[in-house]
Amino acid sequence: MENCSSVLSPLLEKYYLSPMYGLEFTIGFIGNLVVVLGYIFCLPAWKSTNVYLFNLSVSDLVFLCTLPELSYNYAYNQKKFNSSLCVGNRYILNVNLYSSILFMMWVSVDRFLLICHPQREHILLTLKAAIIITILNWIWVTVQIAPLIVFIIQDLEQNNWTACRDFASLRNPHVTLIYSIILTITGYVIPLIGLFLASQKMVSFLIKRQEVLGTSFQRPVRIVRSAAIMFLLLYTPFHVMRNVRLASRLPELNLSGCVLDYINGAFIVTRPIAFAQSVINPVFYFLMTDSFKEALQDKWRQIKRMIMRSS
Repeated sequence: MENCSSVLSPLLEKYYLSPMYGLEFTIGFIGNLVVVLGYIFCLPAWKSTNVYLFNLSVSDLVFLCTLPELSYNYAYNQKKFNSSLCVGNRYILNVNLYSSILFMMWVSVDRFLLICHPQREHILLTLKAAIIITILNWIWVTVQIAPLIVFIIQDLEQNNWTACRDFASLRNPHVTLIYSIILTITGYVIPLIGLFLASQKMVSFLIKRQEVLGTSFQRPVRIVRSAAIMFLLLYTPFHVMRNVRLASRLPELNLSGCVLDYINGAFIVTRPIAFAQSVINPVFYFLMTDSFKEALQDKWRQIKRMIMRSS
């Protein structure tokens, strides 16, 4: 039975992680590239929501560009990484995870404030405020991830810079588990609660407005709720299994090799599921703001007219 400890994880990495990362890159890269180029070349006037969504799309695009290398390495069972690429890859991966939900939380807050102040009278709805919040977001997420980068560098030094381990496989699981739990709470649970609270506030406010105006305002609520549900479904298994994987490696538990491999296998399964948010996010860019969708449609019509004239 102990032989299973050397079979399951490598098989999942080669036949599950590798194709899933390749698929996510293929689909997500195209969608996020269209969004980034659309914001740069098609949107004449930016508002606070556009600032958050643009930064979210850039984060997704940069992260997706790291997946081909991961896919290749898992396909050919290459455990040795360039140390700089190892640190950079892990930094980008985790920054994307926690910046995504944080930016989506600010989008939901922005939508709520816009419903309450349709003339953009609130200070947080200004473009300047959005830029400041965005800079603070990047600083905050980097501070959250900084201890992980230290742990990764220490782990690389201990194995003579020969193996690039994932978060849940780093040495010294006692310290890493404590850090992982703190990161789960501050980086995932609190922003997720913010997402749900913003949608609930919108529901309460819109119910009162409907009674007065007799008009339905459910679309922005459904979009924000969908974003919250997406992160709940995609991120929760990943964070639960990461902490379980770290806890299972504590020497005090003395778990068998097979049990450890099964737990690691379950954690491996959750990783592409969590990263799928980068593939799904472009859908929200089109639904959140009509101006962005209309700008893309206008640009597409211009391109078609130019093609017809040239032909």
